[in-house]
Amino acid sequence: MPTYEYECTTCGYRFEMLQKISENPISACPKCSGKVKRLISDSSSFILKGSGWYETDYVKHDKPQTKSGGKSAGQPADKAPPGNK
Repeated sequence: MPTYEYECTTCGYRFEMLQKISENPISACPKCSGKVKRLISDSSSFILKGSGWYETDYVKHDKPQTKSGGKSAGQPADKAPPGNK
């Protein structure tokens, strides 16, 4: 659920509300019951936490490997070449 930022047009009180996208915007200030307007937030609510995100975390295993990988592009990775048992 996104967090929306509001500001009261009467008293200037700014606050945030966690709401569903389908919910109607808040119309009254929780402090003075004045009219509020929804603001366009200047900060992103998308935050990555943890030790880090790396390109190798989501490697696609269906890509053909290069010569340095030891496998040719024509052979499946899970099957041995014919004649080697």
